Amino acid sequence: MIHENAPAFVDEPGKGANRQPLSWELRLRHFGHVERPTTSVRDRLVVPFPEPGSRLWRTLGLSPVAACRLARWSEWGGPLLVALLAGLPRFWRLGSPRAVVFDETYYSKDAWSLLRLGYEGTWPKGQISDPQILADPQVIPLSDAGSFVAHPPTGKWVIALGEWMIGLTPFGWRFMTAVLGTLSVLMLCRIGRRLFRSTLLGCLAGALMAVDGLHYVMSRTALIDLVVMFFVLAAFGCLLIDRDSARARLAAVLPVDEDGRVRPDGHTGDHAGTGARPWRLAAGLCLGLAASTKWNGLYFLAFFVVLTLLWDVGSRRVAGARRPYRAVLRKDLGWSVLSLAPVAVLTYLATWTGWFLSDNGYGRHWADARGGTWSWIPAPLRSLWHYEHGVYQFNVGLSTPHKYESNPWSWLVVGRPVLFHYQSPAPGKDGCHAAAGCTQAILALGTPLLWWSACCALVYLLYRWALRRDWRSGAILCAVGAGYLPWFLYQDRTIFSFYAVVFVPYLCLAVTMMLGALLGPAGATDKRRIRGAVAASVLVLLIAWNFIYFWPIYTGQTIPHADWRARMWLDTWI
Repeated sequence: MIHENAPAFVDEPGKGANRQPLSWELRLRHFGHVERPTTSVRDRLVVPFPEPGSRLWRTLGLSPVAACRLARWSEWGGPLLVALLAGLPRFWRLGSPRAVVFDETYYSKDAWSLLRLGYEGTWPKGQISDPQILADPQVIPLSDAGSFVAHPPTGKWVIALGEWMIGLTPFGWRFMTAVLGTLSVLMLCRIGRRLFRSTLLGCLAGALMAVDGLHYVMSRTALIDLVVMFFVLAAFGCLLIDRDSARARLAAVLPVDEDGRVRPDGHTGDHAGTGARPWRLAAGLCLGLAASTKWNGLYFLAFFVVLTLLWDVGSRRVAGARRPYRAVLRKDLGWSVLSLAPVAVLTYLATWTGWFLSDNGYGRHWADARGGTWSWIPAPLRSLWHYEHGVYQFNVGLSTPHKYESNPWSWLVVGRPVLFHYQSPAPGKDGCHAAAGCTQAILALGTPLLWWSACCALVYLLYRWALRRDWRSGAILCAVGAGYLPWFLYQDRTIFSFYAVVFVPYLCLAVTMMLGALLGPAGATDKRRIRGAVAASVLVLLIAWNFIYFWPIYTGQTIPHADWRARMWLDTWI
């Protein structure tokens, strides 16, 4: 069995200096991660994902039997443990502060309106409605008149689920983002395990995201950007599973001779189909949910379509296709596009069901009794198109100055975080015991050492992708690019650094891949592995310490003003 830390990709044969063409047998072994074929076709075993390796546990002194059992347990036990450790601090005092934090003033109310009306109704201004919602007894000043809103409904429906279970309270409207934040850590552990073929590295990726300050703050705030991150990450995981299963099916139909060896004839890679691809359909569903939460999810749809087609080209090339691009055009392109784009569009429309069924939704009857060139399209769809055009004009034209707006160039180096909540309790009040006064702050700040390490990791991944053709690096860079690069098109728009939460998982994967290289290759000696593990552990512990250090300003704890000022490492954070 291939070692758990072995690369999940082999350089294509016959290209580059000093590269020798791989034999067909080696192609099959590397292509599907299979054992060496035996004497019959029936005995061939295609294993798209290897069992967890036990070398780590044996290095720590466990017997081979105990090491294998622990490795198998860790397949799910490790990710679940990491998710548990991530979830506890995310739900700790989730209802604190008892206040409407930053843009919760929009999303918490719209979510409640969707729950009660099926569409976004009208609320008084926040200065009036926020105190009423937080008052005891509570007053909910919701009108059924349709209100113009800047984002599609899915993210608000997610928030509404928590309000349905708990009520229109700070804990209620933050509950589901905390759930998705915790589940996203679990997903990243499993995704990292599949991507790196290592349970240890997968859990490390999830642990890094668990201690990222931006992900933590967004998991405890009722904003919709973390919802986009969750659905995009789910789509990424579905596409990884689809890639492995499709490659395994191609490997299984390669022609073999009587000895079980793959024959270099037949050109199966040009003609073989990959069968049904339900995981690609699931990815389309998730991408539709992401786009129907916030429109930046559409960029992930475009990037991922290209990514999956390139994966298909690589699969067919390794399977022996003479013309892999032509084979993809004939066999894969149609199903790839149909599995992603139309499914995403239908999902997007389905999320507007409440608006379609309403009479008072904003602009719901705009197209009624209107003629014209497009009158053959049902009026509700034309009304939605008109509404969405207005939303687009609003979003691209939003240029109102804001104290905490930032340019995308500063995001990766955490140049300008966003202050979500700030109070200055006087001495003797709200737990303040400092003579000079105290501070309560919630700052949407990524853990600095993690983000600065990610900058180095992205450079390493560019090297791996451009010069070593490592598909894992390309996949991670694609996801980062989809979440990051489009914002450079809107530098005149009012934008904020917390939008970057959508690509936080891939920054954690990038750092993990860099740490995996630091650990050493699969064939390294135990001594080399130990030295690499010590160096990697030091960096991980420093990142964890950094998160703990900033914990008070992630959770709104009351601390002396001097302690708050000491945590403002850069003047641009104030």
